[in-house]
Amino acid sequence: MTLSTLNDLIQTSAREFAGKPAVSFAFEKPMVYRDFQKTVRRVAAFLSRRKVTKGDTVAILAENSPNWGIAYFAIVRLGAIAVPILPDFTGPDVRQIIADSGATILFTTEQQIEKIYEMKKHPLRLVITLDNFTDDNELLNCMTFRQCIQDGKDAVLPDRAVTSEDPASIIYTSGTSGHSKAVVLTHSNFMACTNSASRLIAIRKDWTFLSMLPMSHTYEFSIGFLLPLMTGARIVYTGKPPTPTILHKICQKEKPDVICVVPVIMEKIYKKRVAATINNNKLLNYCVMIPGVRNIILKAIGRKLLDFFGGRLQLAAIGGAPMIKEIEIFFYKSGFPYLVGYGLTETAPLLSGGPFRDPTIAVGSSGKPIPGVEIRINDPDPRTGTGEILARGPNIMQGYYKNPELTAQTIDADGWLSTGDLGYLDDRNNLFITGRSKSVIVLAHGENIYPETIEDKINANYHVAESLVIDNNGRLEAIIYLDYDLISLETGDQSQAAQLEYIGGLLDKIQKETNAQLPLYSRISKCIERREPFVKTATHKIKRYLYSKES
Repeated sequence: MTLSTLNDLIQTSAREFAGKPAVSFAFEKPMVYRDFQKTVRRVAAFLSRRKVTKGDTVAILAENSPNWGIAYFAIVRLGAIAVPILPDFTGPDVRQIIADSGATILFTTEQQIEKIYEMKKHPLRLVITLDNFTDDNELLNCMTFRQCIQDGKDAVLPDRAVTSEDPASIIYTSGTSGHSKAVVLTHSNFMACTNSASRLIAIRKDWTFLSMLPMSHTYEFSIGFLLPLMTGARIVYTGKPPTPTILHKICQKEKPDVICVVPVIMEKIYKKRVAATINNNKLLNYCVMIPGVRNIILKAIGRKLLDFFGGRLQLAAIGGAPMIKEIEIFFYKSGFPYLVGYGLTETAPLLSGGPFRDPTIAVGSSGKPIPGVEIRINDPDPRTGTGEILARGPNIMQGYYKNPELTAQTIDADGWLSTGDLGYLDDRNNLFITGRSKSVIVLAHGENIYPETIEDKINANYHVAESLVIDNNGRLEAIIYLDYDLISLETGDQSQAAQLEYIGGLLDKIQKETNAQLPLYSRISKCIERREPFVKTATHKIKRYLYSKES
């Protein structure tokens, strides 16, 4: 049976996997598929009673939870359009999004509700708390999700015709360019992406997905939410930020088979549990230099890493930002089960990835175009083959909300989407991402510098948490945020002056080691210490525009 809408997906899953566990928080009893759909219907009936109809917008501003997913499916069940808002957005951003989208009903939580107290331009007529928080401030017309379900129990659920080309979501993304864009994604966009993802690896219905990334982002929504529901798997929510300690505890109990992560999570685990172990053990450090012994050691460390995730991990789906090549090489050689993907909010989101365990996938690439998607390189450099990545397929957005001019600039008459990313395809059709077209630095001698390539080398140093390479009057400078927990361990009880001297030595060493790997024209002239993390997007990409010398 062909599933063309999200309504088809949840109805079919409820029928085929009725008594199987569907969703839950970690350490809690799961809700089964049958009850999940029953609750969706009740919430949809409640919304219908509150005059929500096809084409209306309803916003969700909340952390991940089973109720988040129920609210979403209830909205689209009526042919209405969900407006998922990233929980990290500021109050002014949230209020602007609600006003711009025209949403008059909002699902939220206690942690987020203060962001909407100042709604004046476009007051909300109803706020529903997914965590059943009771707001005593009387500033909003507020009710709990529990009341919402109860009120919808006996309400009539109208049979609304929803087609594959109807909008399902309007997603506001700050991206890395400084101005938020509203992406309109249809039912068919999400279904095309989810169907293609299911062909990259065979998902079994007894598998468990651990959800850590925000569901309001298309990566987690399509791959960590729709895909497991379509295949009868179970989804477990962490319920709190997944620090390594919390993540380890949850994994030992829930034993996930699949996790969707951004590279920074895996990089932190690698640096803390792999690089630190090797660098702090002289014998181990020596042994990994011996080719035959190195492979044995890496395989053993890979098994330890699998144990960290509960011992049953079948796949770590990594995407949303570039990955340090050195770390990917370790995953590859250690036998760790990973898959790197690439995509955009505008493509719901996958464009390339895997297939899983395909021997022709090149390390350092973002895999091959997913089934149904075409990728080509526009105006490639004759020397390197690098140019802007263009994509076409059924997962390409309907357009930008209320912005036909930007839509026309982004999607041409033949359906090709300009991604704004630079890259090339190798002779096996592997896609390599080299950077953003807007972040390319052109120096006086005319060479194009891709800062992401230099940052990848800097970030490979296990003392570095994150870095940013900028152009300062024709000279390349690296702004570096160090791993201060590690530095504290290494400097112990030294004086502040001694610690500062140690940090200065580290920065000099990082500069020398990085420059040794770079051609003369792209070497960095200075390393600058940054004392706090960079401001980042939901998928942990640094917002470059905030740190350019022109801003």
